Formats: sequence, C-alpha cells, structure tokens
Amino acid sequence: MKIGIPKEIYLGETRVALVPGLVVVLKKQNHEVFVEKCAGKLAFCSDKEYEAAGAQLVNNAKELYQQVDVIFKVQPPQFHPEFGRYETDMLQEGATLLSFLAPFAKPEIIEALAHRKITAYSMELIPRIARAQNMDALSAMATIAGYKAVLLAAGKLKKMFPLMMTAAGTVSPATVLVLGAGVAGLQAIATAKRLGARVEAFDPRPIVRDQVKSVGANFVEMELPKDAETSGGYAKEQSDEFLMKEREVISARLPKVDVVITTAQVFGKRAPLLISREMVQLLKPGSIIVDLAAEQGGNCELTAPNQTIESNDVTIIGAVNLPAAVPADASLLYSHNLLNLFEYLFPNGKASPSYEDEIVKAACVTRGGEILNEQVKALLPQGVMV
Repeated sequence: MKIGIPKEIYLGETRVALVPGLVVVLKKQNHEVFVEKCAGKLAFCSDKEYEAAGAQLVNNAKELYQQVDVIFKVQPPQFHPEFGRYETDMLQEGATLLSFLAPFAKPEIIEALAHRKITAYSMELIPRIARAQNMDALSAMATIAGYKAVLLAAGKLKKMFPLMMTAAGTVSPATVLVLGAGVAGLQAIATAKRLGARVEAFDPRPIVRDQVKSVGANFVEMELPKDAETSGGYAKEQSDEFLMKEREVISARLPKVDVVITTAQVFGKRAPLLISREMVQLLKPGSIIVDLAAEQGGNCELTAPNQTIESNDVTIIGAVNLPAAVPADASLLYSHNLLNLFEYLFPNGKASPSYEDEIVKAACVTRGGEILNEQVKALLPQGVMV
C-alpha cells in the first residue's frame, strides 16, 4: 500500500504522524511511504532521516494526497492556505485516513470525509479494551499532558514543590490537588510526587481510589455514585445535584492547596464545571490552576483556552495541546499507536477489515459515503452523505 505522511498545518502543532524509525517497519512489509518535505522538522525528524529509512519525499501536500491510498495524520483535516482548499478536498476519493478527527467538536469535517467517500478512523474512538491498548492514542497523549501540566505549574508557582531542610530553615512542600484521576490525572499525581509535593486527588469513580493511592496521593473522600463510569472506561456525566456536592468538597480543600490540576472530562460533551468564579477566590494568592479540559469548556469557570489569565492573584492556565510541547516523544508514541492500528486493519497489507470487529466498529467514522457513528450522525442535519 502507499502510505502518506503530510506536514501538519494546524496552528501550534509540532508532532508528526510517523517517525523515521517506523518507516523501516512499513518498508519491511512491502509498503511504500511518502513523506511531505519538512513534515517532521518540528518534531526533530529530518528529511534525510526519512530518506535513509526508505521514504520518498514529496514537495507538498497536494502532490502527496494524489498518490497515496492511506494517510496518517495527527490533527483533523484543515483548510490549507497554500492551496486555498480544505485537505478533505485534496484526498483521493476512497482513500483511508487514520487521525484524530475531533468528531464531536467538528462534525462538518466528518460530513466532508463522507462526501469524499473516505474511510476515516478516529483515534479518539479507539475503545478502551485490553487488545486495543497499543492503539489508544488518547491515553498516550493524556500521559504526556498530565506530566507537562505539573511542570507548567511548577514553573509558574512562586515557591518550590519539595520539602527543603537547610541551615537557613525548613521550606514546607507545595500541596497539589488533582481533579480527575484518569490517565492524565494519574500521571499528574505521579509527576507532582516525584517533584516532592504533597498530593491530593478527587474523582467521582470509586474504582480509581486504589489507583490514586498507588501513585502516592491521598484520595479526597465523599459519597460517590455507583455508576460513574461508562462501559468504555470514561467518566459519565453527573447530575447537577452531584456536581454541587462535588464543588462543596473541592471548596473545602482549596484554601489549603498551592496548585490545582484539573483533568475532568466527559467524552463527547462539555467538561464539568468544578471550580466556579467564586471558588477561585478561596485559593491563596500565588496559587496556580492548570486546566487540561480547556478545549472542552474548562473545569474552571474562568478558564480561557490557550491563555493564561490572572484573577485575585491566582494564575489560571488554559492548557491546550500539551503533547505538542514535547513533539519528539509525543510523535514517537503516536506513531506506534497509528502503526498498531494500521497493522490491525491490514495485517497482510491488503486484507479488508471486518466492520463488525469491536475495534473497527468503534473507530471507523465514515466509509463508502456513509457516516457510521450514530453519535456523530445525530449532530448533522443529514446523517448520511453519498
């Protein structure tokens, strides 16, 4: 098969969908790999490395899209300023696309892919089951986001994270509160602990209590719902009554903490509001909030996506696309996720995937002019495009 790796044109995106080291793997399987020139530059993957691995360099995205059967991407297709067209319009009709697609935030892109009869797999929709773990790009990127969130907070905080005992006196450790103990939250806990902070964490899913304690944090207790998690491993949307009780518990902790890392999200919906404008005032002057749910509306009422704002001497960081801050490692992990999905879909390079397979059925959003995902279909005026 002919596989294409275009340069990402989304503002601020530094990752590349396939690193040179994995081009070699595809070449051994007798695939051809085409890479747009400078596609990996921001991830520190040079054109020379791609050529040495056996890839063919292509001058631009338009030329690339015209000669490949399968496209690996990071960001959903965008409007391409160089050609004045959307990337969806440049894809060959009937091609296969493996990428993050933001299907609930940008259903119009899904509609355009269906119109072009693209078979599109959304990396967000890979199910959280054991045999799909090596394809789970959301978890891989969330691990990086949790790590970077703590480093952002540590860089902004006007005190040190660890306990310091010196001849001049003892400095007490910072206290970090992590809201949401999914993949990003657990990594944030572990990173804050490694830096020497005292860490507390809260999550409405009782099942994560032991996970929180296993990485060194104290679990903030309250009466928790029994059905807080979906069968796919994601947090469920909670009632207004429960959220009000949750905010009361969080409010009691805020005067005692220096840093809050918020990671709470509900798949396909707006992030729950955990910290109101009034609650921000409970934090000590100099405190930091890093909101990893900024793109989904934010867990803090004052969060502005991709902005850092000040309110009552509290800094609120609306963190967006943190994996792009470490593009070398983020690209490596994401490349493995994509390669594993590709090899699962096409084990001999030609086999057609079974669309009744659990992984394929969950991740395949469009095929043959049809939108297959019912949730995405419901967001559009017309569910099926031909």
